[in-house]
Amino acid sequence: MVDPIKVYPAKPPKVYFYGTCLVDMFYPDAGMAGIQLLEREGVEVIYPEDQTCCGQPAYTSGYHDQARAVAKAQLGLFPEDWPIVVPSGSCGGMMRKHYPALFKDTADEVKAAEIAGRVWELTDFLVNVCHIRLDDLGEPTTVAMHTSCTARREMGVAEVGPKLLGQLKNVNLVEQVRAEECCGFGGTFAVRHPEISGAMVSEKVDTLVNTGAKEFVTTDCGCLMNIDGYAEKNHKPVTGQHILSFLWERTNGDGSKRS
Repeated sequence: MVDPIKVYPAKPPKVYFYGTCLVDMFYPDAGMAGIQLLEREGVEVIYPEDQTCCGQPAYTSGYHDQARAVAKAQLGLFPEDWPIVVPSGSCGGMMRKHYPALFKDTADEVKAAEIAGRVWELTDFLVNVCHIRLDDLGEPTTVAMHTSCTARREMGVAEVGPKLLGQLKNVNLVEQVRAEECCGFGGTFAVRHPEISGAMVSEKVDTLVNTGAKEFVTTDCGCLMNIDGYAEKNHKPVTGQHILSFLWERTNGDGSKRS
């Protein structure tokens, strides 16, 4: 489902920022960090205030009519021809990959396809559209990275996070075994199949701990909540952070935590 050929636009003067539910409710620091990174690159960020859920939970649960009703409310939020950046491969994948099929043979088919074509995962946008260059101001540290299934398989951005971290001179990125394996979150999958999800996240946390890193970063808040929550509850010696928050803290120079 990854685009066979990605055609990146030139760096625009403005973008729309689609914040996602988990950023809004649980990780606002990741959203603010993404906005600040974009603004530092000279891009004006427009945040449509009426945005809500992208519709993915209903869609992946098989409730396509309900998902369509939720998604339809998003289609009118982006009237100008600016890119739409999303700090999540999961929500980005829903909008870019599934909106065209969701609205096929409806009055909104053309609009949905047009919206989908402007959606970009934010780290991918920073690397391949903004051509960001990072100056690491933090202390030496070692981190591991988890890339979500949708970021990897739908948005095709598995290499982007390591590229960003590779620009940080004081960050040692260590590779976990079976890095491509799911953490077990999967949105409503974790609710419908808690035993399977729990076993998967337990294994994922163990692979992160075994790297020796005390911290991991990820591009998706769902994975962050799942992995970090399990590690904290089970007293595992690793903590997580969204990669956007991590990048902003290390390159902003004040060392502050935005939480």
